[in-house]
Amino acid sequence: MNFQNPVFIPGPTNIPETLRKAYDMPTIDHRSSLFGDILQPALAGVKKVIKGESTEIFVFASTGTGGWETAISNTLSPGDKVLAARNGMFSHKWIDMCRRHGLDVEVVEAPWGAGLPVERYAQILAADTAHEIKVVLATHNETATGVRSDIAGVRKALDAAGHPAMLFVDGVSSIGSMDFRFDEWGVDVAVTGSQKGFMLPVGLAIVGFSPKAMDATASARLPRTFFDVLDMKKGYAVNGYPYTPAVGMLNGLKTACDMLLGEGLEMVFARHHRIAQGVREAVAAWNMELCALTPDVYSDTVSAIRTPAGFDATRIVTHAAEKYNVAFGAGLGDVAGKVFRIGHLGSLTDVMTLSGIATAEMVMADLGLDIKLGSGVAAAQDYYRAHTALEIKDAA
Repeated sequence: MNFQNPVFIPGPTNIPETLRKAYDMPTIDHRSSLFGDILQPALAGVKKVIKGESTEIFVFASTGTGGWETAISNTLSPGDKVLAARNGMFSHKWIDMCRRHGLDVEVVEAPWGAGLPVERYAQILAADTAHEIKVVLATHNETATGVRSDIAGVRKALDAAGHPAMLFVDGVSSIGSMDFRFDEWGVDVAVTGSQKGFMLPVGLAIVGFSPKAMDATASARLPRTFFDVLDMKKGYAVNGYPYTPAVGMLNGLKTACDMLLGEGLEMVFARHHRIAQGVREAVAAWNMELCALTPDVYSDTVSAIRTPAGFDATRIVTHAAEKYNVAFGAGLGDVAGKVFRIGHLGSLTDVMTLSGIATAEMVMADLGLDIKLGSGVAAAQDYYRAHTALEIKDAA
């Protein structure tokens, strides 16, 4: 298999050589002082990336799904009520996990392509005068549809209702690539993973807890062992883990945070916006539409592109892999076969992105779609030539 081409899936993302070398390290004694020199800077770096100075950071050898389970099992009890919207595959999976844990989930159905229904959340929270709802779930960036939701708006809805429910946010495909404001947005638990904005392989669940969420661990009665944050906190106090840690991956996380903070978070966000906008210009040149219904919810990390009715979009993903050794993302759930996805997050440049756009054009032309070769590439080139990440940052 040819591994020379970059991937254009929304995670795992391309891995910079600096990070590849950081996690490829000799074995050390994880009970020695050397481990603390890796662990503590990694935790401090994540805290800065999510803009959560009040946050307790926990890193488990797992994935984002393990992060979801960490959030739920450490803060809730059987029968507790949770408010969630289903507007994509990953919000759907979080709802499913809550139900499997014996939680009472009130689900608001929303179109796949729309953001979270903040106004409906506000109505439900205002009506819940008994404060039965213990947690509001929010997916910041729905990876299946390329939709970003208004987390600040959800917090405003909670505050306007005077509601004490905690706010849990899935930031798996946004944190490290799109602006995330843990403290400012009043987030109580944020969940992400190593394989997206942090540009590492799959292997780490990264979770931030607010003081309020930490307080909730005292009364939570859902079972937890591996994902017990209190055990982890005790370990961190002596620069250790309650079990064997993924030392190399933690060293990679430390280095990833150094890279992101060294570039400057606002520049990181501007770079992602610029690359994403080039992809959106290409989609428009192809006379196609995004799954995201309106520009205000466009994701800067993944674009889900609708293909013509009756055409199986999965063929694009399969053909790209088989003929050109290039990976795009397939549609998931309700949009399976209706969209293909171009991931534009993590370690990516405009030059790399242009190669992905060009490949998508060749694939669609091969499959008989009405695509003029070079049209999307030219549209993206025009945008990239006219805009720099620095200009976008200054305009923000």
